Amino acid sequence: MGFCVMISGVSMGLMFLCVSGFWVLPTEGAGRESFLRNSSFSSRPSSVNVGALFTYDSFIGRAAKPAFMVAIEDVNADQNILRGTKLNIVFHDSNCSGFVGTMGALQVMENKVVAAIGPQSSGIAHLISHVANELHVPLLSFAATDPTLSSLQYSYFLRSTQNDYFQMNAIADFVSYCRWREVVAIFVDDEYGRNGISVLGDALAKKRAKISYKAAFRPGADKSSLHDLLVSANLMESRIFVVHVNPDSGLNVFSVAKSLGMMESGYVWIATDWLLTAWDSGLDPKTMDLLQGVVAFRHYTPESNEKRRFKARWKSLRTKETSGGDDDGFNSYAMYAYDTVWLVARALDVFFSQGNRVTFSTDPNLRKTNGTNIKFSALSVFNEGERFLQVIHDMNYTGLTGPIQFDPEKNRINPAYDVININSRGPHRVGYWSNHTGFSVEPPETFYSKPPNTSVEHQRLNEIIWPGGVTKPPRGWVFPDNGEPLKIGVPNRVSYKNYASEEKNQLGVKGYCIDIFEAAVELLPYPVPRTYILYGDGKRNPSYDNLVNEVASNNFDVAVGDITIVTNRTKFVDFTQPFMESGLVVVAPVKGGKSSPWSFLKPFTVEMWAVTGLLFLFVGAIIWILEHRFNEEFRGPPRRQIITVFWFSFSTMFFSHRENTVSTLGRFVLLIWLFVVLIINSSYTASLTSILTVQQLTSRIEGMDSLITSSEPIGVQDGTFAYKYLVNELNIAPSRIIPLKNEEDYLSALQLGPRGGGVAAIVDELPYIKALLSNSNCEFRTVGQEFTRTGWGFAFQRDSPLAVDMSTAILQLSEEGKLEKIRKKWLTYSHECSVQIADTENYQLSVQSFWGLFLICGIVWFIALTLFCWKVFWQCQGLRPEEESDEVRVSEEASSSRSGRSLRAGSFKDLIKVVDKREVEIKEMLQQKSSKKLKGSQSSAETP
Repeated sequence: MGFCVMISGVSMGLMFLCVSGFWVLPTEGAGRESFLRNSSFSSRPSSVNVGALFTYDSFIGRAAKPAFMVAIEDVNADQNILRGTKLNIVFHDSNCSGFVGTMGALQVMENKVVAAIGPQSSGIAHLISHVANELHVPLLSFAATDPTLSSLQYSYFLRSTQNDYFQMNAIADFVSYCRWREVVAIFVDDEYGRNGISVLGDALAKKRAKISYKAAFRPGADKSSLHDLLVSANLMESRIFVVHVNPDSGLNVFSVAKSLGMMESGYVWIATDWLLTAWDSGLDPKTMDLLQGVVAFRHYTPESNEKRRFKARWKSLRTKETSGGDDDGFNSYAMYAYDTVWLVARALDVFFSQGNRVTFSTDPNLRKTNGTNIKFSALSVFNEGERFLQVIHDMNYTGLTGPIQFDPEKNRINPAYDVININSRGPHRVGYWSNHTGFSVEPPETFYSKPPNTSVEHQRLNEIIWPGGVTKPPRGWVFPDNGEPLKIGVPNRVSYKNYASEEKNQLGVKGYCIDIFEAAVELLPYPVPRTYILYGDGKRNPSYDNLVNEVASNNFDVAVGDITIVTNRTKFVDFTQPFMESGLVVVAPVKGGKSSPWSFLKPFTVEMWAVTGLLFLFVGAIIWILEHRFNEEFRGPPRRQIITVFWFSFSTMFFSHRENTVSTLGRFVLLIWLFVVLIINSSYTASLTSILTVQQLTSRIEGMDSLITSSEPIGVQDGTFAYKYLVNELNIAPSRIIPLKNEEDYLSALQLGPRGGGVAAIVDELPYIKALLSNSNCEFRTVGQEFTRTGWGFAFQRDSPLAVDMSTAILQLSEEGKLEKIRKKWLTYSHECSVQIADTENYQLSVQSFWGLFLICGIVWFIALTLFCWKVFWQCQGLRPEEESDEVRVSEEASSSRSGRSLRAGSFKDLIKVVDKREVEIKEMLQQKSSKKLKGSQSSAETP
């Protein structure tokens, strides 16, 4: 923490000289005790000195001093620690002054201390860290939380408390948890305040948030200065205030805020750990009214039996200097001070156990006085300081404040904070924060055995009561109280004025976009003072890129109009939800297409014609196979049969086949096929009707691809993004692109054409093209497809919270149908034209449209042919002659053998003969063979 007011305007070098000039005689007391050295490497000194530098008369000092005293008493009374070596502590009051603190650090170092505990001020810690580096004395601070003290510059600095780096990340997580985007930082303008807020800004940036205003005040500022500071902060739109100040004067901030009405509903106050340090140290109960609804963070120290015993002993530890009134003055820094003394003692025990000893030597650099009377000879360098620092860094044990162990960056492991909400009953813990799990309602140590999980869905805090007694999280921002309404830039169009244009009414503007913006503003739950400012000279359409840049440059708060959302613009501003879809299309002159003598072929694709013809031939062949044995119309010479197959096949197209089907399978196949023919005929008729009746329009330009490959001029609307898109994205030469001011220029350029000084086509957004086609009596049409997909939105300044609320309002307008009503009001045209040229290919039918029908037909044909083949094969087997033997006629074995030979034998020629015979003849032959076989069996029975 930075809980001291430093003397300003004195450089560190000058201060060092001044201190050295005053420093002549060594201090008295425990520091005069000399170190006993033994020639044996393993022997321990009889005593060692440790320095303690802090401000006695402060919230932290009043708690730290008795904690130091009892820690020294406990260490020296414990025979298991230091084993006969007495630990002495050399105190010095820094008096909340950088000058006095540095002088005190030098006086403490005179006593050949092996470590210095303190200071509590981050500013003083920066100064005396240089002394610690020079003399190789570890500097252990129990209260200096400035994140920059952990830099590599201060190699001998080690803090036994938490680094403010983690506290600022906890605050950033809290801002993100509540879905706020901007905060106002109120801080004391010293190393502690500046560096902490700098880390907060970096942490917020990771959460897509920021510090919108930094309200800094000098250390020790009076209420008048704080009043002016808070008035300026209250003019900002953010209502989230993060207060990072000293506990001794920080309550003045809330006192002034209370008088200004800044502790009411709608405000959010977040305090760092200074507030609860002051609260725990004892405050006037009347101050509770100042802090209603404040959220504060406090170093988390896990509950333990040692902690409870220490707090029980605390009242007996108070002295006259530390009582501070009726309250006991206890806070968490008392435990950090106690643990720091024990950390030094345990580290010394390990240090001596490793065979090290304490020695000091003079530094030749400290004797170079350059002829001055400054005495550096009294200062000694701790020879084993670097080794002792490493021993301290490697310590691992559990103290009152929890596990004491350091990471490679010299920070305490497992940093955690209590999240406290102050309400009418006092401080109330609503949860915890740790860098292991983020926010939780259970103590952090319950999660350390599990993998880290800081995902959003696992973050949880109990209910918070905000200023004004509300439980719903405030919105966190309002319109600035500086009397300035929202400045809205509106393009002063000269064409398509129904979207946005000047008008002599209360607003000063009118149009489709203006009505949508006004309707969305009416849905917001708060008033939006606003004024519309026309952008452009009224002689030509303004550049929309320049209008967006004006918003990014803070000249406008928002731009309202037909502004297309494109990538380059989103890099500088935030857009709302699109309220109209848009995209670039190509418009070109068209002419009526000539009637083709081959139009009757267009209903089907080439593949469809080929597949249909093959199916007709195939069905004729199947019907011939199935009817050949039954129907005399399908018999005769080969030439006649081929003609019959072709005639029957194609005559089914018109249901005019003269041949009758006799067989059951043939009739079934023909029935399915006629159903298929019916569907094909109906589809062909419908498609041909559409092609012949719809007006066919043609154009030389087929789309954007043909326009790119040509060298003809292209027209674009003046001021829109189409020009840059064609040049930068499609690599079209700028000399080919001609800006056009209004609709008259559009029509004239298209009518003249490229040979008459006009353009071959126009590239513009679809909403404009619909109006153009209507006003031209549908003389022009779009060609090709829409080749970009964009939309229109309102452009706000980066991270503006109003953009989110307006997007929600636009969605609500769409759901309620109000967007459509506004569109009909402004964008209803007398002539509704078909936007795109009708393509005959859209009416062509392909095989894919009938593949399911063809599949069913194929399955039926396969089943019919399978049944027919099985029947023919069975008849062929029945007509084959049997081989009989006189010796064995009735033998079952011989009969089985003959049957097997009959199944295996066969001639393809005999099979063809059977297929070619009439069905009647086959049946007669089977009857004759059956009767002959019956007579043979009877004569065999009479012979015996």
